[in-house]
Amino acid sequence: MSEDEIPPISDYALIGDCHSAALVSRSGSIDWCCLPRFDSGSSFGRLLDPERGGHCSVALRDGRSVASSYLEETLVLRTAFESSQGSAEVIDFFAMREHGARSPRRELVRIVECTRGTAELALDIAPRFDYGAVRPWLRRTGIETFAAIGGDDGLLVWSDRELESDGESLRVGGAVHAGERLRLLIRYERPELLEDDPSPALEPEQIDGRLDETLAWWRRWRQRIRNDDGGDRGAVVRSMITLKALTYAPTGAIVAAATTSLPETIGGERNWDYRYSWIRDSTLAAHALAELGCEREAERFRHFIVRSSAGHAEDLQILFGVGGERRMTEEQLDLAGYRGSRPVRIGNGAAVQLQLDSLGEILNLAWRWHKRGHSPDDDEWRFFAEVVDAAAERWSEPDHGIWEWPGEPQHFVHSKACCWAALERGLTLAGECARKAPVRRWERARREIAQAIDEHGYDRERGVFVQCFDEPDLDAALLLLPIAGFVEFDDERMVRTTDAIRSELDANGFLYRYRRKDGLPGQEGAFLACSFWLAECLARQGRLGPAREVFDRAVGASGPLGLFSEQVDPKRGELLGNYPQTLTHLSHVAAAVALAESQPQQAAASV
Repeated sequence: MSEDEIPPISDYALIGDCHSAALVSRSGSIDWCCLPRFDSGSSFGRLLDPERGGHCSVALRDGRSVASSYLEETLVLRTAFESSQGSAEVIDFFAMREHGARSPRRELVRIVECTRGTAELALDIAPRFDYGAVRPWLRRTGIETFAAIGGDDGLLVWSDRELESDGESLRVGGAVHAGERLRLLIRYERPELLEDDPSPALEPEQIDGRLDETLAWWRRWRQRIRNDDGGDRGAVVRSMITLKALTYAPTGAIVAAATTSLPETIGGERNWDYRYSWIRDSTLAAHALAELGCEREAERFRHFIVRSSAGHAEDLQILFGVGGERRMTEEQLDLAGYRGSRPVRIGNGAAVQLQLDSLGEILNLAWRWHKRGHSPDDDEWRFFAEVVDAAAERWSEPDHGIWEWPGEPQHFVHSKACCWAALERGLTLAGECARKAPVRRWERARREIAQAIDEHGYDRERGVFVQCFDEPDLDAALLLLPIAGFVEFDDERMVRTTDAIRSELDANGFLYRYRRKDGLPGQEGAFLACSFWLAECLARQGRLGPAREVFDRAVGASGPLGLFSEQVDPKRGELLGNYPQTLTHLSHVAAAVALAESQPQQAAASV
């Protein structure tokens, strides 16, 4: 496969088990899969290098794939194939265990069933460990079983038909008649365990049972979602399932995306690793999950933050590894990149940036949890009080802001407002929970922030908030000021700011994050989450018609299976950036909720 033959990002479906994830193309090829964790080195990575990355593909002789869909409201994927001799369906999933996601099977399962006539099938399994750097040793351990071993990685590959090897890859296939199945299981194992137990006893019925068990698991989880959003219900449920799939079950961390280095511009350099847990994105995701009934995920992420920072605000980072790791040194790999987009990066240097908005998000999460009847205990309060103290002490410093500004730190208005929110929520929690706090100092800092934003972060001539102190540029992140609690949605200043952003940051019906030069080469796409923020603001302001227009435009940018990337090319409509993107999906949920809640109030929407 050449670079030009790599499918567009929107062609890929997500499957996962709340530990790791894989992307499956519409033609049935697994081109991205990291095991045993989201941030592990890839075992199949053709997405980032067609020649060296590795893949697991399925082909029907003289046939083609015609459709992909998820089975009901689950994360089990079905891809249909047709040929003149017959038709077949490929069912792909990570096997879930009946009693929960914390005990993973670490099994990727592919079941091919012939539905008509005869299907001549071929499945190629070409694992390449450590982002394609290691070609594994393929060792036959049974008629139907191979072990793939390289470095500290290992895969057990089993099929109910004989596997063949050419030393570089494995193949299984042949004729499958109507009603028959071909089954393939790929299990992650430590190499030493593969040597101790190289050929486990597996039966076709067990694999079929894995499918039934996985479907039942996702159906049970789906029942927890409260959702009565009318025509948006199906899309919202898909976003909720995607958010759950991007949650790391052992710790409660939520990754920003399942991929690394999918470009913001095809062929460009704006390529980053998003397989980690950002405090900001994850607190907003936890809020979206909790709003629709999945409070357990919000609670577990709240504990993840405190645990990862060891209970001390001074040790807080803006992002952590999914296990709570603090060091994510950024490096570049010698890979071709998605459609030639280089460099390919792993790790993320933004971990050491100062991004003050995270302080407000943590306190907003604590406050929302308190409003649901779960007040912080003594140890948690000490941590939250330290976070509020940090906001009081550091709000006047420039930072890198929500967009991880690559140049010199700036006085971002959104960051200041989030520091204000940390103080506001801290004072509210102290009062309502009868907790000791330096109330006068916090109140003074809160007043100072509000005054500074009024004097330096608000353009009186235009009547709008601005991106940075004493600068005229706009920033789509200002749409989050009401969500932070700094200003009401229908405040006249916010209404004017919303209109100015919609006009000045417009990108063919989408929104750019900002237009100010950030020092990086190339042009990024429109940022999809910003469109959903705009839709939420318009809906909360009572302008339901424009809100629905913006919302539907953004929803239309999803892939065929309802998955959102980070960005979209505003001219061509092509998805850009890492995928699926947590921030986009949670913003989609929040906007849909705002539209649903605003609907009864709108006898006449203001256009």
